[in-house]
Amino acid sequence: MTVDFRLLGEIEASADGRSVDVGPAKGRCLLAVLLVDLGRPVSVDQLVDRVWGGLRVPRRPAAIVQSYVSRLRRGLAAVDGVRITRQSNGYRLTADDCTVDLHRFRDLTRDARSSRRDEDAEDLYERALALWRGDPFGGLDVPWLNAVRSTLLGELHAARLDLADVRLRLGAHTSLLADLATRAAAHPLDERVAGQLMLGLYRSGRAADALAHYDGLRRRLVEELGTDPGAAVRRLQQQIITADPALTRSSGPVTPVPRQLPSAPRLFAGRTAELAFLTSTLGRHVDAGSTVVISAIGGTGGIGKTWLALHWAHRNLDLFPDGQLFVNLRGFDPLGPPIAPGAAVRGFLDALGVDPAAVPVDLDAQFGLYRSLVAGRRMLVVLDNARDSAQVVPLLPGGPTCAVLVTSRRRLTGLSTNHSAFAADLDRLADAEARDLLVRRLGRARVDAEPGAVAELLDCCAGLPLALGVVAARAAAHPDFPLATLSAELRDAANRLDALDVGDLTADIRSVLACSHRALDAGAARVFALLAAAPGPDLSLPAAASLCALPVARCRKVLRELDEMHLVQQHVPDRYRMHDLVRLYAVEQGREDLSAADRHAALRRLVDCYTHTAHEGDRLLEPHRPDIDLDPPVAGCVPVRLADVDAAVAWFTVEGPCLVAAQQAAADLGRHTEVWRLSWALHTFRGRQGLFHDLIDGWERGLAAAQELDALGPRIQAHRHLGTAYSRLRRSGLGHEHLSQALSLAELAGDLRSQAHCRHALTSHWEMSGDHARALHHAEAALRRYRELGDPVAEARALNHAGWEHAMLGSHEAARDRCERALVLNREHGDRDGELATLDSLGYIADQTGRHAAAVEHLREALDLSRRIGNTYLEVDVLEHLGAAHAHVGDLAEARAAWRRAIELCRSQRRTEDADRVRRSLDGLGPVPRG
Repeated sequence: MTVDFRLLGEIEASADGRSVDVGPAKGRCLLAVLLVDLGRPVSVDQLVDRVWGGLRVPRRPAAIVQSYVSRLRRGLAAVDGVRITRQSNGYRLTADDCTVDLHRFRDLTRDARSSRRDEDAEDLYERALALWRGDPFGGLDVPWLNAVRSTLLGELHAARLDLADVRLRLGAHTSLLADLATRAAAHPLDERVAGQLMLGLYRSGRAADALAHYDGLRRRLVEELGTDPGAAVRRLQQQIITADPALTRSSGPVTPVPRQLPSAPRLFAGRTAELAFLTSTLGRHVDAGSTVVISAIGGTGGIGKTWLALHWAHRNLDLFPDGQLFVNLRGFDPLGPPIAPGAAVRGFLDALGVDPAAVPVDLDAQFGLYRSLVAGRRMLVVLDNARDSAQVVPLLPGGPTCAVLVTSRRRLTGLSTNHSAFAADLDRLADAEARDLLVRRLGRARVDAEPGAVAELLDCCAGLPLALGVVAARAAAHPDFPLATLSAELRDAANRLDALDVGDLTADIRSVLACSHRALDAGAARVFALLAAAPGPDLSLPAAASLCALPVARCRKVLRELDEMHLVQQHVPDRYRMHDLVRLYAVEQGREDLSAADRHAALRRLVDCYTHTAHEGDRLLEPHRPDIDLDPPVAGCVPVRLADVDAAVAWFTVEGPCLVAAQQAAADLGRHTEVWRLSWALHTFRGRQGLFHDLIDGWERGLAAAQELDALGPRIQAHRHLGTAYSRLRRSGLGHEHLSQALSLAELAGDLRSQAHCRHALTSHWEMSGDHARALHHAEAALRRYRELGDPVAEARALNHAGWEHAMLGSHEAARDRCERALVLNREHGDRDGELATLDSLGYIADQTGRHAAAVEHLREALDLSRRIGNTYLEVDVLEHLGAAHAHVGDLAEARAAWRRAIELCRSQRRTEDADRVRRSLDGLGPVPRG
């Protein structure tokens, strides 16, 4: 069943040609309101205001509205694609635009104006005008409908004039004469209508009548308005007098139609009264033809002046078929002076198609040319962000057919006094309108879920659109945060105005930030500048406190202030980042406010914070690892206190990119000791996570730093760890090269422990290369050296490694013996990494010797341990071996699950060859059974 809604005449609805009962007058009015805002929610308060117009409102308006809606729903129940749905505190009617004659009319006229062929445009205009059956909304006399009716009648008049222009270009002047004469009589001061009639008369061979009509127009304009006809009509008169051949052509040169409006605001809420005011002033009075119509929108920065102007302008484009001019006068721009009227008018002349060579030198002549070009044209001129009346007055058109819309932070009394401007000062949004803006940005479900927090947010924002936009943007950026967190942050009245006073929406980013920056006290401004000096994508609270040499509690307070000012963003709890453009602005401020020594000292505190915290985290992850000495933290540094292994893993995970950036910053500052120490402190975590690319990058910096320091011990460690990492990535040439250098340096230094470590590392290298005999040779050499040194932890690891190589060579009994002895030492000395590796070895050996149940037991124990200590690198090996053990006992589902998880981890660690090997094992199981 198809439906047809008609508003361009009596309010009617029909389904498959049969009339639909839409109720009494108030019900028809309510339907009209929903159809005008088709697809958009209309609150109950708005419905009541629009239907009753503030007069004789019923005692229970919401109930009355609901009854009318229910009646409409019953009438439309059988119609496909038409629904009236409840939207929290209002209703929305959804249907295709083509079902409503009003929207079809607007779509057709828009398509006609953009058509490239006059024949197509004529057809579109005719179809649009055929939709009209009388005055919109019939005889309903309601203020809101009256304002919309006035707008629609203006659109109708504009469409008729546009169609006349098209037909004149097509040569249909004779058939148009009667209609043009009637229209000229109805609009005796409309110069566009007069010009059309004059052209039609001339082309019909009635030049004398055309000139007589011009004389009549001039006389009426002088008598009633005290002005002469505009330049366009005067030019037409001269062409008629001189019998200009151009007038006999059906199509002449195309006059540029400027469309300079910026895009309409995507999110807009409320301002019903203000939109109606603009419609009643600009929309209605522009048809009267008495004088240029000016509406001046004033209000504080961030109140939404430009949003309102652009929203209204885009909704009423049909009133101004000859174009729209726009200029941001930058009246309140801290980066430079306001735009001079002369510069603005030059831009207008360019938009109006004036050849630069034809622009007069004299400024007054330029203004005169501008007024001549827009005279007689139905145009909208938007002068945004004006400083004062003096900046606006030279840009006012002189004729009665243009409308001017001005926005300014200042009340432009001069315009009202001397130019009869209609002034509108914007106030705060009503609570319902402000809530609607949040709903449009965050979604109704999220807003409805926390009514208390939303009410507090609305109260804190005080109806300021920019403040609501800031709050909505912050909340939208944190979809998992409760809104109560944000409302609690804004609850502190002492800092709220600073957080929300971010300037006018129309200003550029520097202007907005400058407005915010000027509101900061000296301490907060210093923190703002220092934050820009921090490397890395974001900053934790302790890191920021170290950077700024502030106690954590004080730093949190300052960061909250900057966050509220939208100069930093707390994207997760106690982590802060800057937008790229904000960071650029902050860097500029830092260059002005901070010395190079200040910035270097701040970076040293930050690097110390990372180094000391990473060192503590590494000791928690691997307490058996040989320690290194650190200098005490510099004054003002606040290292993080990590409670346990889980806290250490979490810290390393979150801080990873910042640690990379901090190490590079230390290198740039020539702080080579800190560079090497960071390489050392990050080694365990990166190795456990299989982050060997990151590990290599870090140790390459560490090696460069060790060479700068000319320190043999650090060079040995750097080469050894680089060799191991390259070997893990199957880059055996580089791996062997670094390990050989490490062993040579260790032998040169007579460092027995380092020699043992290098032998142990060479075991892994030859294992990865597939040469298990050589690997076993180095494992036994490392084992002997560790026993000589009396290092039971390292001895256990060497035992396990030797056992593994025996297993690879088929000596399973020797392998089990060494691994069982290693497990005893692992557990005796609390070496959980060693225990994990040994359990994996024992599980593999058991599986290879047919003891599959024991293999599963060992490997499950290893899997649990790998996850408890966060060793995802070895977890891959465990899962691969566990999958094989499950497959050997026929538990294919468990085997598939283990191997799929192993493949996921391989991919996250960029272990392509390992992933391919496990994939082949998985594919060997065949397809997953159905059912």
